[in-house]
Amino acid sequence: MHSLHSLFFPESVALIGASSDPERIGGRVLRFMLEGGYEGTIYPINKGEPIVQGLKAYKNITEVPGQIDQAVIIIPAAGVETALREAVSKGIKSVQILTAGFAEIDEAGKVQQQKLVDICRENNVRMLGPNSLGLLNLSNKFSATFSTALNGLRPVKGNIALATQSGAFGSATYGMASLRGLGFSKIIATGNEADVDVAESIDYLAEDPETAVICAAVESCKDGNRLRAALLKAAKAGKPVLIMKAGRTEVGATAAATHTGSLAGNDTVYDTVFAECGAFRPQSIEEMLDIAYVCSVTGALPKNNDVAILTGSGGIGILMADHASDHGLQLPKLSAAGSAAVLEVLPFAVAANPLDTTAQVTAVKSGVTRTLDALLSHSSCGTIFAYLAHVGLSPVRFKSTSDEMIALKGKFPDRAIIMVMLATKEVAAELDKHGIPTFADPSRAVLALAGARKLAQRRDALYAPSAAKKSAKALGDVSTEAAAKKVLAEAGLPMLPEAVCSSAEATVAKATEFGFPVVCKISSADIPHKTEVGGVMLNLPDADAVRAAYDELLRRAKAAVPNARIDGVLVTPMLKGGVETIMGIHMDPTFGPMVMFGSGGTAVELFKDVAFASAPVNEARARELVDSVKSSQLLRKWRGGPQFDEQALVNAICKLSEFGQMHADVLESIDVNPLMVREKGAVCLDAVITLR
Repeated sequence: MHSLHSLFFPESVALIGASSDPERIGGRVLRFMLEGGYEGTIYPINKGEPIVQGLKAYKNITEVPGQIDQAVIIIPAAGVETALREAVSKGIKSVQILTAGFAEIDEAGKVQQQKLVDICRENNVRMLGPNSLGLLNLSNKFSATFSTALNGLRPVKGNIALATQSGAFGSATYGMASLRGLGFSKIIATGNEADVDVAESIDYLAEDPETAVICAAVESCKDGNRLRAALLKAAKAGKPVLIMKAGRTEVGATAAATHTGSLAGNDTVYDTVFAECGAFRPQSIEEMLDIAYVCSVTGALPKNNDVAILTGSGGIGILMADHASDHGLQLPKLSAAGSAAVLEVLPFAVAANPLDTTAQVTAVKSGVTRTLDALLSHSSCGTIFAYLAHVGLSPVRFKSTSDEMIALKGKFPDRAIIMVMLATKEVAAELDKHGIPTFADPSRAVLALAGARKLAQRRDALYAPSAAKKSAKALGDVSTEAAAKKVLAEAGLPMLPEAVCSSAEATVAKATEFGFPVVCKISSADIPHKTEVGGVMLNLPDADAVRAAYDELLRRAKAAVPNARIDGVLVTPMLKGGVETIMGIHMDPTFGPMVMFGSGGTAVELFKDVAFASAPVNEARARELVDSVKSSQLLRKWRGGPQFDEQALVNAICKLSEFGQMHADVLESIDVNPLMVREKGAVCLDAVITLR
């Protein structure tokens, strides 16, 4: 049995801080449990009152006869440690600490919070909180929360679960959901996450037979591997996860010495990991609930990207088609057989997709459902939208159409049928019951389907990085381009011949050996981005040009960075022809090494045409990474150009990702920019490695 089971299914609960005043925090928790009809035994703990809200109360938990499964603590922070020790002495399996005033306040609070953690771990007790809004389990009617949302709303039983760090976010979410009739299995607010966090809650819900869809919200994550594992577990269990992440700041970017670090922002990494693990990140609570609604009602994710739209309004059909295209959905043309079948029912219609039935469809008996049947019978569209304006507001008139829709869904159980219309709650509920979602807003309907389709695509392409490997060989000094490229070459990355020279004549000699034209660059650990100081001179045709370049590069470097340590000038052959790309490694503090690929050159941070993946990547994942970048089209005979060596590029990405994982304990970031992809082969033309 999952270790969080005791949090959701206690047979007896001690409420430490229970109040007779139903409006105080301790009183609200007890009132909500009583009003909700909790099926277990409640023991109010109150030092001053023998009866609390009609129940026998105890001055101390130690006075309660027999063992207690769970304690809910809602007293001032100063008394929580003592209360927890007393509760542990009664053999509790879990505890909820709803009291605030711990790690979220100051360092002293962190110390006190850690004491609570230590007590629980020593006694094998699971702890929710502190600073938690509590949880709700709709199956046993356990409403252990003080959320005032329950004053006016009562979540109903359903198959959607909600796990959130923020209690207020959670109550707002299930409040919005309850107003629209969505039902819940479990709701949990993890607060400070001293023990139980959102990741572990998702792990539990992935096993919960009463949960079909998981909604979640995080502000931060303490254990990236645990979150990865939980999301993958839910995806493999067939449970869609819709997860929101607060904050879109580029954490750590200002401290990064590489393009990779500045582009990796914390938010981008979360997006990457969510996608790899089969989850989808909505941009609003409304969108999250819309997608959850579609998944909950249909019981399955859409089978493909193809959609058909039946509408009585040409304008609405065009609007929906535009939104579908914007979000990666496709509207295939009707087949000849499909067109014939449609025209047999509606000879006045234009047999297209979207299909505008016009208002005349009302003159044809069962015109809507017969046309939908024709569309479904003669296409492979995974989803069909039916825009019926406001007919759902008239239950009596809509009854026959509703019955026919339900029968049609039975005939095509593997297809999603989504109604777009104004409807009464009763009409929508009846359709929901038979797997047919209803939306009033056509745009929201399309956006919800697109999110569900993303979940399906991601579930088919789950990716978990292989176990970490550590290199037996230390990196040593990698402070200059030459040193960085040397260790990368040893790791199997392709390089041109090069040399760092400490005199003009030595530079000329090497340039002559390599063959003209050549490139000369300043070599300095203090100048990682050489182009910003004029530290790169290209296409030098002869010895005189190289000799002059040596002196000029030193002059520019000293002018730009007077105290820079300068090793000399790096000289290498001038490479012509190819596509400039960038690849790198970013060490994320939560999720570990991430490999980056994108459009390279000096404007990489301007265009930000890059993508990330968890390292290390295999060949298939590396190809997906390349495909996800818009500029990768330049590699594929763009505008009549040549085909460039994508296999060499994929090999380089894989090698770099392996290198990044093996040295993850010392790396901060790696930049290879540009990695020149040629018609045959690829070459790293510059590299920066930053250590912690």
